Amino acid sequence: MNEVPIGLLFAALAALLAISAFFSSSETGMMSLNRYRLNHRADSGESGALRARRLLDMPERLIGVILIGNNLVNIAASAIATIIAIRLYPTHQDLAIATATGVLTLAILIFSEVTPKTLAQKFPERIAYPASLLLLPLLYILYPVVVVVNWTSRALIALFRIPFDSKDNHALNSEELRTMLQQSGGALATSRQSMLLGILDLDNVTVEDIMVPRGELAGINLDDSIEDIRTQLNETPYTRLPVYKGDLDKVVGILHIRDAAEFLTSDKPSRVMLSRKAKDPYFVPETTPLQTQLFNFQRTKVRMGLVVDEYGDVQGLVTLDDILEEIVGEFTTDEADNTKDIHPQRDGTFIIDGTASVREINKALDWNLPTDGAKTLSGLIIEELEDIPDATSSLRIGDYRVEILQVSNNTITAARISKKRS
Repeated sequence: MNEVPIGLLFAALAALLAISAFFSSSETGMMSLNRYRLNHRADSGESGALRARRLLDMPERLIGVILIGNNLVNIAASAIATIIAIRLYPTHQDLAIATATGVLTLAILIFSEVTPKTLAQKFPERIAYPASLLLLPLLYILYPVVVVVNWTSRALIALFRIPFDSKDNHALNSEELRTMLQQSGGALATSRQSMLLGILDLDNVTVEDIMVPRGELAGINLDDSIEDIRTQLNETPYTRLPVYKGDLDKVVGILHIRDAAEFLTSDKPSRVMLSRKAKDPYFVPETTPLQTQLFNFQRTKVRMGLVVDEYGDVQGLVTLDDILEEIVGEFTTDEADNTKDIHPQRDGTFIIDGTASVREINKALDWNLPTDGAKTLSGLIIEELEDIPDATSSLRIGDYRVEILQVSNNTITAARISKKRS
């Protein structure tokens, strides 16, 4: 090596450091690629993405070829640095070698490791896609060496009885997908993000959580007078109504308002006209997850179901629209309708009807009142107190101070709530 010009040795050392930087950045760039974006672009026919996906389908071989190339280059760089040091300081060879080792280590760290890997982590596609042009042929050129290295590595892993799974599994479960959506930031419009999160939440919510409670159900009682029934049909805002005899547990069927035309136009209307037009009721167990119920509505071509408990007693009513609103939000654009149970006050508190759903309160005000037990505000307060309170009682539920304003028929009809300021 004494005949090789010192300048050429420095050039060779610089080239080796550059090649080392290539391998280091390629490794980080490949491993930092977003697999879902990569698959999308590869499926669209983008050549760089196709090559990168092909390499990542063989992760062991890819890592093997990168590490083999990087180590060969770094060892060669170390040898050349030693030669340069000895050529420059022949009388102090030990000191020269030690100095060369320190300088080369610092140079590799800065120029061949930290800097290229940082850039590759920040711009993985810009690094990985062009790098795949060289890595793919290298994968076949170095194939025998890579296979030997991988087999040896696997043998060592098996020696220590460590389970080995060669599958590169990047599948997400629902919770991981929810986290990914929540962290998507500006990449996804807020409205679309909310819809996708709403779909994921369907399995965690039951029909009991969103049903119209029994006490708020509007229906046609066949025991009422003909005139009262006619008035109710003329004034109802609903298109479908349950028809029952005396008690909601004695349901005759579900009547579509259009099928009440004969009753409304007849000179001698009879209750039989309504019971004959009412369709058979569809019952839904209160513990049914919303996703299951959505498929059930689709399968049965039904849009409304009566929610029943384990004893078959009617607890409320759920509609297809209620489930869809869990995904897309409220259909109505009337803010008064959306907040009819919640009344903001000037002092920052809220007066809320006792019949308001705890989930709806949390959604409307971005609160986190407990939803594990009672479904309405009245039920939640009674559950916390384990008693029917007076209209002057107060309590604290987590970070929320609750002042009971009205109690009627053993039910809290209104309460003032304020959230503790952090």
